[in-house]
Amino acid sequence: MKPLRADGRRNRERIVAVAAELVGRDGAQASLEEIARRAGVGSATLHRHFPSRQALLEAIFRDGVAQLCERAAAQPGRDPAAELADWLEELTGYTAANRGLAAALLTGPDGLSAEEICCTDMLLGVLKTLVTRASSAGAIHAGATPEDLMMLANAIAVANEDDPLTARRVLRLALTGIRP
Repeated sequence: MKPLRADGRRNRERIVAVAAELVGRDGAQASLEEIARRAGVGSATLHRHFPSRQALLEAIFRDGVAQLCERAAAQPGRDPAAELADWLEELTGYTAANRGLAAALLTGPDGLSAEEICCTDMLLGVLKTLVTRASSAGAIHAGATPEDLMMLANAIAVANEDDPLTARRVLRLALTGIRP
């Protein structure tokens, strides 16, 4: 992907900023037309930068998800089950607090180019590492997959959107079921 000109970069940044505000207010189904209008660009410009709603949602949540993933990488060496549970709890709280993120992650990266995929792949990468550690220690059922745990965390976040404390509590209850 070639670098954007300065005006293209500004347009992209405005689109992401406005989209973050409207997704926060209206959820993942915020009007793309309203996003374009408020960002001061045409619908074609929005779609040139973000060919799908999923690509736009990935861009909105990229920084926060990257920080979650960095925190997981910075804390290895603890009890693998606790490490996995704590990180899933943090992910669930974050996605419940950021309206639209959980639904976007449940959709997955289908139809996105490699440049557009960010959030889902980053999260699954961390989960694969954490699940492997926990499985090796015998701390979770052998059949528990990273994709299953991502779906669990995101479904709980969707059910408790705008209530991250309840989302964290419900996840803790659900995680007792993955231990052998």
